[in-house]
Amino acid sequence: MTLNPFVKAGIGLSFALLWSCPTLAALTDEQNFGLEMKVTAQSEDDRDLGTREGGDVNGVGLDLRPWVYGERGNWSAYAMGQAVTSSDIIETDTLQQSDEEQSSSGNDARKPDKSYLALREFWIGYKGFTAYPGEQLKLGRQRLHNDDGMWRDTNIEALNWTFDTTLLKANLGAAQRFSEYRTDLSELAPDDQDRLHLYGDISAQWKPGQWVGARAHHSHDDGKLKHEGAEIDALDKTRNGDLTWLGIEANSDAYNYRNTNTVNYWASVTGMTGKRDSLATSTVDGHTLAGAKTSDDVDGWATDLGVRLRLDPNWQVGGAYSRASANYQQTGLESNRSSFTGTRSRVHRFGEAFRGEMQNIQSASLFTSWQLRDDYDASLVYHKFWRVDASKPVGSNGINAVENSEDPTSGLLSSTSLPLVDGKNDLGQEMDLVVTKYFKKGLLPAALSQSIDEPSALVRFRGGVFKPGDAYGKSVDSYMHRAFVDVIWRF
Repeated sequence: MTLNPFVKAGIGLSFALLWSCPTLAALTDEQNFGLEMKVTAQSEDDRDLGTREGGDVNGVGLDLRPWVYGERGNWSAYAMGQAVTSSDIIETDTLQQSDEEQSSSGNDARKPDKSYLALREFWIGYKGFTAYPGEQLKLGRQRLHNDDGMWRDTNIEALNWTFDTTLLKANLGAAQRFSEYRTDLSELAPDDQDRLHLYGDISAQWKPGQWVGARAHHSHDDGKLKHEGAEIDALDKTRNGDLTWLGIEANSDAYNYRNTNTVNYWASVTGMTGKRDSLATSTVDGHTLAGAKTSDDVDGWATDLGVRLRLDPNWQVGGAYSRASANYQQTGLESNRSSFTGTRSRVHRFGEAFRGEMQNIQSASLFTSWQLRDDYDASLVYHKFWRVDASKPVGSNGINAVENSEDPTSGLLSSTSLPLVDGKNDLGQEMDLVVTKYFKKGLLPAALSQSIDEPSALVRFRGGVFKPGDAYGKSVDSYMHRAFVDVIWRF
């Protein structure tokens, strides 16, 4: 396997950072290196809603993640690698979701392999700017994460400053993706090319367990768009621009599964504004050509609301509502995964199967969850999805239905994304189940809590069944499903 230059640079930087940390020569009582082993079985049927041959995934994968961590004084360094092998192209990583559009484009640069090597993280940290123990500056590829997963939840190259105390939390940073650091993906997705992210957030605890805060994010995308008449492929950019998000939020520490509040809530409102340049395209003799470029001012807004009631120490029930305007789009760093059901397990906010995105979508969810000490947890979630504007498309999601163009004599000519039926806003409904059994508590340095979600060995089932609505038309299949069984053990 050939490593691209960014992967080589990442490997070199990782070793330089780690060997420059004196602690690695004299380990402390804490665990400073280890191996995370993850076995994932995936079953998926009709991602394309039966609109073409295939569309199914059934396979098992092994994902090994060796990591090493060093700390001395105010300095620390960390690196985590990854080696994956599987019987099919499956998802062993919830932060690296499948890129169906690029993987089916015919361009090998974004086609995932069954086996690959990767660098997940490599960073160096310094925590000496203030006397507070929850303050740290990190430079390098790292996990950026906020509690609801709707602004940031990804591994990306960044300079990030975190301030985390009992009464005040803040983040400030800049991030840009330069490589996937995988041996099988040599190019970035178009939306990530030449895109700089600047962000900041602050939240304060105004009374015990009650938080209010503000968030801001700006993305500057100056990637080149091709000239009119030039041929383009799926990896060429078709839009760029500058977008700014400003939001306010309030919650009752609802994403902390250890809180014992009888009532938990979360609420956020976000406004987006900016300028976007878009490139029209057309298909001529099987070739996609660039058309005229248009520039538009865009404005949008989104909200996410939820409440959860604790019936007893183990059982909780709740509901959630989300709405995003037709022009709204998310930052591009989100995963939309969080522990909104009140358990340790992070669940996709818009369906394990549908995996919606906050753009022209309205969703309502009902859920119940159960948690027995640190040994078991389970969440059962029902979702209903609609379009806000029944004449406009929605954001990306886990459905890849196509419309085939066929010639009576020569057969299939082309496949394009299935357009939603104009005037129909019912996208569908879904039922999710996530069940986890935890085996033991791990011994990991506290500084790694953001890089490694689960401090335990576990077995987890997560899956969803999606039933498409009228917006997909009458020629699609009745159901699709996506299910995973994960076995994780940390040495």
